[in-house]
Amino acid sequence: MIAFLFNLLLAIAWVTVTGSASLHNLVFGFLLAALALAVIREPFGGGGYLRRTRLVLSLMGLFLKELSLSAWKVTLTVLSPDMKLKPGIFAFPLTVTSDFEITLLANLITLTPGTLSVDVSTDRRTLYVHALDCSDPEAARRGIANGFERKIMEAFR
Repeated sequence: MIAFLFNLLLAIAWVTVTGSASLHNLVFGFLLAALALAVIREPFGGGGYLRRTRLVLSLMGLFLKELSLSAWKVTLTVLSPDMKLKPGIFAFPLTVTSDFEITLLANLITLTPGTLSVDVSTDRRTLYVHALDCSDPEAARRGIANGFERKIMEAFR
């Protein structure tokens, strides 16, 4: 987090020095600062900043993909004349442990159409998820574990 703030500070300094406060110049300054931080920090063992940024962007990409796919599935389900649904709640065993990781996972699940995070067990080992179509809860568990949960662990550990 400190590296990100320092990167942002360097990007603002770039905008100030160049005298152009456009969005393009800010983004260029941010990328230039990220490159400078990677070059400077690598010899001191701090080269994980760009790797983490790439992993967070990968998580964002997965979320956008899942968002569009599930929105399409819900749309098809709602527009179909027979709407064969089997809504239900299933328990998802958590591998993530920190409050931040659990909250992020629960929010990503809730923001995806057709699913809703209902509760977390008191021991923080189980997340209860409501699914619009819970005909195969094991497949839903595998999808969350191999998707959002795996990407969260890669990005934030």
